[in-house]
Amino acid sequence: MGIGMRILFKNATIVTMNTGREIVQGDLLVDGSEITAVGVIEQPADQVIELNGDLIIPGLIQTHIHLCQTLFRGQADDLELLDWLKLRIWPLEGGHDQESLYDSALLGIGELFLGGTTTIVDMETVHHTEHAFEAILLSGLRALSGKVMMDDCNGDIPPSLQEKTEDSLQESVDLFEKYHGKGNGRLEVAFTPRFVISCTDSLLKEVSKIAREKNAFVHTHASENRSEIQLVESTRGMRNIIYLDKVGLTGPKLILAHCIWLDEAEKEILVRTKTRISHCPSSNLKLASGIAPIPELMRRGAEVSLSADGAPCGNNLDGFREMRHAALIQKPLHGPTVMPAREVFELATLGGARAIGHEHDLGSLEVGKKADLAVVSLQGLHTWPIEHVDVYSQLVYQAVSSDVRLTMVDGQIVMKDRRLLTIDVPKLKDSSTRSLNRVMQRVGLV
Repeated sequence: MGIGMRILFKNATIVTMNTGREIVQGDLLVDGSEITAVGVIEQPADQVIELNGDLIIPGLIQTHIHLCQTLFRGQADDLELLDWLKLRIWPLEGGHDQESLYDSALLGIGELFLGGTTTIVDMETVHHTEHAFEAILLSGLRALSGKVMMDDCNGDIPPSLQEKTEDSLQESVDLFEKYHGKGNGRLEVAFTPRFVISCTDSLLKEVSKIAREKNAFVHTHASENRSEIQLVESTRGMRNIIYLDKVGLTGPKLILAHCIWLDEAEKEILVRTKTRISHCPSSNLKLASGIAPIPELMRRGAEVSLSADGAPCGNNLDGFREMRHAALIQKPLHGPTVMPAREVFELATLGGARAIGHEHDLGSLEVGKKADLAVVSLQGLHTWPIEHVDVYSQLVYQAVSSDVRLTMVDGQIVMKDRRLLTIDVPKLKDSSTRSLNRVMQRVGLV
């Protein structure tokens, strides 16, 4: 619905996130995949959507998601990170087949659309990644995604996830060549080694080389958990970020999830190299990983964005909840004025656009930018009254994902009035239930 059409949103409160951070009372026109006018608009359109003062916001951009894990929501609760991985997530990921991975991806995408997220940075599992890519392309999501790479086959990694270095590299390159830029550019492909302790030196150095040659992004985890850091130090003789810098991975094309436990030298490297940091507050809380020093990093000029991580981490993919948590968890440590609402909302929109190198066409509602947006209603009692309230405070502290009434990606309406338009929900529920049962039986967890 909406592909190639002129769609006019009338009588909206438009949270532009433009340079002046203007809040515009008026209309927004989409022509094809682009925003072509903002203000008072009298031009004709194929479809007119009356908003009666509801908000139009830039689509939320989440920069660290595992669509491959959505199927396993609730299957790995109340565990510390390394146990969470070894006892539950790695065996379950290794049990995926083509259909289960497709279902898992589509399940996550549907939840993201219902919550106003239009773009993600995604890390899949070792096998069947092309089936997640097909779900992304079919659904209309915008994504930077890649096959997870795990070639350090120590005893903790199940045989179902073990791979040879050359196979991991070749498959990643093949996926890049086949899928990068597909879907009118909505799907971009990254190289996604899982983290240092599951990857060999040779793989990480080769990833650095290939990514530079192809001008591709690299997406991985770092410094999420103190036990992880101890393992890195014991095998590499140095801390996480220092090691990643040594093998040539740091820089504006590296998106690092978490970055909680950093020393001074590591903070300096992240800021100096403009490495992108994806802050996942709900995941960090639930896994008891810690609280990332986001206010300090931002004060020093670090590039920060937000995300929910995989569904088994915080049990949902709710961008509004991540904004709220990002603001609240820092206040007991640094005072009530730290991480103000407008700053947090910027992390969820423009911050995400900058992280993936798309600040020129995503992250704000301006003429010439991509028509990636969400309509948020503030008519609920939990957001009332709406007079004399800062709009960013409403979005970060009051609104919830179920307040989103429409989501558009690349000019296509993918959700309207809480109904998904590119996903058959009853069919997906049936298929994903069968897929979960099949995977659980395959890996002996039932």
